[in-house]
Amino acid sequence: MEGVRIQNQPEQRSRAAAASGPPPQPYGDGRPFEVQFTENGEMVRPTGWRDWPYVGTPLTPNGLNPPEAPFPEFHNVYMEPSAYDHYKRTGEFKDGTLLVKELVGVQKNNTTNQQDGSTVESSGRGYFMSDYIGLETEYKSSRRYPNEPGNWAYFSFGHVPEAQYAAATAAQPTNNCNACHQANAQQDYVFTQHYPVLRGARERVGRR
Repeated sequence: MEGVRIQNQPEQRSRAAAASGPPPQPYGDGRPFEVQFTENGEMVRPTGWRDWPYVGTPLTPNGLNPPEAPFPEFHNVYMEPSAYDHYKRTGEFKDGTLLVKELVGVQKNNTTNQQDGSTVESSGRGYFMSDYIGLETEYKSSRRYPNEPGNWAYFSFGHVPEAQYAAATAAQPTNNCNACHQANAQQDYVFTQHYPVLRGARERVGRR
């Protein structure tokens, strides 16, 4: 899920904020989650993702990738529970798999090193999370996306504060995301090399 980067400019952020519905519902209510779409094919913003299985958090901060990293935030990645259960049994992503990536800013304070962007906290110098600043998804569906590579589609609900995540959004054009995933993702267009939970699950079922 490292390839979505469409709403990171001011004009695009403003459009996303204007299209936003009520604040997101990041925690579940006990009911099974189902992916929903509007009549014109936009994905409705998921709910409950912070209660889903967590699979990993890549970070490539600006300070280590001068002058600016393409993805400088923490990327907290979650997997819809039924898809995760299938992956644990098979080591494969089933049709209907939904991955959610929530972006979290890198903390800055009066100890921030201006060269590498790190800060000092009680545990030492490093990189620490600040606020939620974006939401993206990756969805595999042979029915909806038969012509997309791997049947995966990618969605951005905005690189904006949490309360401004878009209520629904259209799939990104293929070239925005799929080419990067195809060239660099370890398994089935997913960056499992960055997700130790998925690597471990796959190894337990004897898949490499």
